[in-house]
Amino acid sequence: MLSIGELAERAGVTVKTVRFYSDRGLLPEGARSSGGHRRYGPEALERLHLIRSLRTLDLPVPEVGRVLDEEDTLEDVVAGRLREISARLTALRWQEAALQLLQDCAPDERAARLRLIGSVAVPPSTAPLARFWRRWLPPRLPARLVSAIVEQAVPQLPEGPTPAQVLAFTRLHAFVSAPCPGTGRQGQPAAHGPDGGRPAVLYDGLREAYGLAAEQLRADRPPHEGEALDCFVSAYARSRSTQDTPDFRRRLGRLLAADPRIDHYWTLTAELNGPSQPTPGATHDWLCAALDSSTVHLTD
Repeated sequence: MLSIGELAERAGVTVKTVRFYSDRGLLPEGARSSGGHRRYGPEALERLHLIRSLRTLDLPVPEVGRVLDEEDTLEDVVAGRLREISARLTALRWQEAALQLLQDCAPDERAARLRLIGSVAVPPSTAPLARFWRRWLPPRLPARLVSAIVEQAVPQLPEGPTPAQVLAFTRLHAFVSAPCPGTGRQGQPAAHGPDGGRPAVLYDGLREAYGLAAEQLRADRPPHEGEALDCFVSAYARSRSTQDTPDFRRRLGRLLAADPRIDHYWTLTAELNGPSQPTPGATHDWLCAALDSSTVHLTD
């Protein structure tokens, strides 16, 4: 049996440290001496080394206890700590980029940029963007379709952003948080109105058309007729229970040209995503340009 001083000396720690872990139940005592002093068995030294190793990883005392008592596996605890550290590092990278943004801008811009930065949590959340799209989309769309559209429309945030990306996201956050035409009846596209046909059919088809157009954009191909455009026009035709005809294409071109857009959202999203990830806004523009080009040559 080891005294508290002997155990501390062999482990290379202070008596205060041994007493701390004992008082919190991490280091069970053996039988006490006749004088009431703590005594520890030979297994205590190995257990104390394990406690110190876990604490070196900055594991809280309760989590160390659960590992020692086998209530949690070491793998699960380590995985949890990695997630926490990753989140902290992401927050630090966003703070660093935000500070760099403030340092590099002109003095007369700092107050406005500081207001933008101060309105966003660190690390930031895309939840306000998702709420914006759920308000903007037409009512009564199937839940699975809404989820798919929101997932496609809300950008993934970089873990290590540049100052320009921080600025783009804070502006995007301000855009979706403020009242704007895209959240009320005014400014809604014709597809959301009573004469817009069946929005669920339209948006389901648009998702496929945007995916096809994105492939063309990534290949740096100019707008042209083909599968992507046919899918795009078909989505509008089917939603209105009509046929894809030359006349319909001309009318659709005029309709889309007059439709209000939320281009500012897509511009800022593109700054976050980079050119390698075309936004739905960019694919929509590509398809509209392809439609305009094709209708120039159509005859009745």
